[in-house]
Amino acid sequence: MELSSLNIELSDQAIFIGMVFIAAFLLIQSFIVPAFGENRQARKRLKKRLRTISSEQGQGQVSLVRQKYLRDLGPLERALESLPGMKGLERLVEQAGKETPAYRIVLYAVCLGGMSGVAGFYLLPHPLLGVLLGLGVGAFPFMRLLRARSQRLAKFEEQLPEALIVMSRALRAGHPFSDAMKLVAEEMAEPIAGEFRTTFMEINYGGDVRTAMNGLLDRVESVTVMVFVTSVLIQKETGGNLAELLDGLAAVIRDRFRFHRKLRTLSAQGKMAAWILSLLPFTLAGVLSLVNPKFIPMLIGDPAGRQMVMAAFVMMIIGIFWMRKIVHIDV
Repeated sequence: MELSSLNIELSDQAIFIGMVFIAAFLLIQSFIVPAFGENRQARKRLKKRLRTISSEQGQGQVSLVRQKYLRDLGPLERALESLPGMKGLERLVEQAGKETPAYRIVLYAVCLGGMSGVAGFYLLPHPLLGVLLGLGVGAFPFMRLLRARSQRLAKFEEQLPEALIVMSRALRAGHPFSDAMKLVAEEMAEPIAGEFRTTFMEINYGGDVRTAMNGLLDRVESVTVMVFVTSVLIQKETGGNLAELLDGLAAVIRDRFRFHRKLRTLSAQGKMAAWILSLLPFTLAGVLSLVNPKFIPMLIGDPAGRQMVMAAFVMMIIGIFWMRKIVHIDV
């Protein structure tokens, strides 16, 4: 009898932990991840554009960044880098502005997650907590890379209008397009200086302008960069006043950032309300367990109480998606 009650108690704890994990995961996906970078529809259009570029260029083109990266690796490191999924992770590391090899990120994640999971499995009161702790700690290096990429992308987009103005003035002064990019690389700060420097080197070393500009778009996945690259490539084919085009594009980007900041400010209250309303039931359950330890077992011990808890959880999940639909606006 005592063993069965202990198993029921452990299963209830596992269900409660699973509910908290699901709610927190949905909240993060709905109200934190979309706050960085572009919205979902814009990202889909950008991914489609990048796939089209890759199919047009084929597999023969290798960027200078990729060549330098492979040249600095040893034979064993190259073998590890050839494993499935490493190319995408290497691209993420490059977009985050880091120089750590991709295989080391995986080793860090496996070691940290494994040690934390084993320690939590034996030290925490429930084994499921140890598993979740190991998964969370193991995902930390990748989450850090994603955040670094988002911050670097935001910084790049913030610098882009000023860089376009610098290029426009250089073109009006009689400099060619490649020298205008070199001027941005020399006069401005990172990360835009490094990306423009790489693009200039690819053009200066005999590469095609289209390939170099598409390489910039591949390294900096942004709708604003896609507009800039597309505008430059169209101008190269059809002709026109590139300096005037860059001035207009800088003005459009500034207005776009101003609108997005205003939209983010107006939706901040709704996001905070969503977090509070979604996590409040779990907080109250924890407080009630401390104040009256018999209350929660009495509720979940009754079949009707279990059905009420599951119905409330389903309605809370529906509420999260509903609030996301209200707060998240695709522009």
